[in-house]
Amino acid sequence: MAKLGVNIDHVATLRQARLGTEPDPVWAAVEAELGGADLITVHLREDRRHIQDRDVELLRQTVQVPLNLEMAALKEIVAIALRIKPAMATLVPEKRTEVTTEGGLDVAANTPALSAAVGKLSAVGIMCSAFIDADLRQVHAAKQAGFGICELHTGPYALAAAGAQRDKELERVRAAGEEILNSGMQLNAGHGLNYTNVQAIARLPHLSELHIGHAIVSRGIFIGLREAVARMKIAISSMG
Repeated sequence: MAKLGVNIDHVATLRQARLGTEPDPVWAAVEAELGGADLITVHLREDRRHIQDRDVELLRQTVQVPLNLEMAALKEIVAIALRIKPAMATLVPEKRTEVTTEGGLDVAANTPALSAAVGKLSAVGIMCSAFIDADLRQVHAAKQAGFGICELHTGPYALAAAGAQRDKELERVRAAGEEILNSGMQLNAGHGLNYTNVQAIARLPHLSELHIGHAIVSRGIFIGLREAVARMKIAISSMG
């Protein structure tokens, strides 16, 4: 069964709507862990639209499971990661105008810069993951840049209409996953996954981790975050 990384960014989104102190994503991480989260994921964006520096500092000190820091390969953010030393850094693309991450990292077009960032992060013991589209060219570029992990962007699969279109997107993810494994890298997946579409992705051979946030936080509003995480674990394990 793949491990579940719970992304708590949108707890911070709600807090930032009032620029106050609640709900606190640090408390959310505690609830997620109690629900069975295997990792905690946060995205420290350049514009600090949700997660703040304070959050990352406190989470690094308090989480009992590995902390996965999603980040752009920006000098400022890389410096923070080098100081805080999360267990894993997932490099992602960023645009100020996007509501959420719109696609995978173009490693092929930015290999030298990304390789430099990976080298610095890896040197202090941080595992490096590339968030990429299900594209074999990007898989090969990630290997060349020194990444040890690839997280496949499952957004197109999640948004596809059930039937032939979704089957096509699932096959793209499967083929890219196979190439990641054949290249000696760890296979992770995430983005857009929810309680009804996660099973097909969870069945991918040798999938190590699923990173899911919005669906869990949304469900947590109604039933509590701890229970929402527990139910996602059940959904993943059912593989039905």
